[in-house]
Amino acid sequence: MSYRTFHFLVRGKVQGVYFRAFAKDIAHDVGVVGWIMNDTHGNVKGVAQGSETGLTRL
Repeated sequence: MSYRTFHFLVRGKVQGVYFRAFAKDIAHDVGVVGWIMNDTHGNVKGVAQGSETGLTRL
């Protein structure tokens, strides 16, 4: 199986609305691993790694 890595930055109203927890739950469900965090500018950034199908579903 081929794995891919996806770096992302999400802007807008993403802090204080459980976005990170929601993304973590979905990632777990589709077999994607990585990290996600708030940044100092009010955005959420992270890295996800998994199959192309898993990343697409995420």
